[in-house]
Amino acid sequence: MRYFNYLSQAEEEELFYSVPVHYDNSSERELLAYAIGPALYCPATRPTIARDILTQRHRGLTSWVFDLEDAIGDQQVEAAEHSLVEQVHYLQEVMDKDSSVRSRIPLLFIRVRSVEQLQRIIRYMGDGMQQITGIMLPKFNAVIGEQYLQVIAEYNHTRHEGAPILYGLPILETAAVIYRESRLDELLSIKRVLDAYQDYVLNVRIGATDFSSLFGLRRSSDMTIYDITTIRDCISDIINLFGRMESPYVISGPVWEYFSSGERVLKPQIRQSPFEEALGADGRKLRNEYINRHVDGLIREVIMDKENGMIGKTIIHPSHIGLVQSLYTVRQEEYEDAQGIIANNTGELGVFKSGYANKMNEIKPHLNWARRIMARSQIYGVLHEQQHFISLLSEQERHVYV
Repeated sequence: MRYFNYLSQAEEEELFYSVPVHYDNSSERELLAYAIGPALYCPATRPTIARDILTQRHRGLTSWVFDLEDAIGDQQVEAAEHSLVEQVHYLQEVMDKDSSVRSRIPLLFIRVRSVEQLQRIIRYMGDGMQQITGIMLPKFNAVIGEQYLQVIAEYNHTRHEGAPILYGLPILETAAVIYRESRLDELLSIKRVLDAYQDYVLNVRIGATDFSSLFGLRRSSDMTIYDITTIRDCISDIINLFGRMESPYVISGPVWEYFSSGERVLKPQIRQSPFEEALGADGRKLRNEYINRHVDGLIREVIMDKENGMIGKTIIHPSHIGLVQSLYTVRQEEYEDAQGIIANNTGELGVFKSGYANKMNEIKPHLNWARRIMARSQIYGVLHEQQHFISLLSEQERHVYV
């Protein structure tokens, strides 16, 4: 698997200074944590899972989550479990016959309902678990969370030699996390559990929809999650604890719920000039299309996710795939600044002028930032200096079938 693998070689050479690397679910943990990117959720009852994966129905999709929790009814659980197992077994059979298929398989995840269900899925899946990168762990707290991670650790200790590691992805979305009076103790308890199983934790996810429901709130498409003050404050505390560079976790941004147009009250949240500069009249047309689909709010929210150190986002519609991915690409200026900071981390310099002559790069304060940029550049690539994520979006609109 590789990001933007639908582009031709000529298109890649035009857009990218450094192209994204190849990876699969056996790649190292840090690489996979960044590679999750926009993760598309779908009900585990879907009868065409294997076919959709093999035919690349959603071109460009790199992470797919099969939901056994909120996306299915309580009466569908048993049928959903059996259907998902059958689909993954079929996928395994195809891959056993044709190993070249593996390069087309996105990272696959399952969101479960309970520890008992996770144990059943592992038992039913058998060798099919080798296709699963991780388990989404909803309503995560210290007690249930440790039980989940114990099951995952036991699986990893007994998995076949050469089989990929199975990871846990805790979703923070409970009342104890969002309520101010319990938040710090709850987050500290959760962090102690995650630290004990850190090798098996791929990233930390934020369940903003569940948080909002506790206050009877739902953000509109004109707003970002950062405009909802109770959620913003909670996200700040999650980043404060789990984003510290002495023991960092990759933190994923919360879901964006909108995928079509509706009534607009506020001004659009993306400027016209960057689109015009990148694509001229076609840029204005593309911007208007995004505004009409109400994804200008998504663009703003992803940019704010990145500014706050979060990479990855839960998405609920394939039209969001390319947009979110393109926003994670690294600009050549960022990349060369990061390279310079790391290369000069020898003790001989403390600060130097950026090669772009527009900022000072301080080695010690900016070193952790530089390392994150380099990690992100591997997965999402580095755009040429004259290119913009908008140029990449234009190519995606031509290539990606939604």
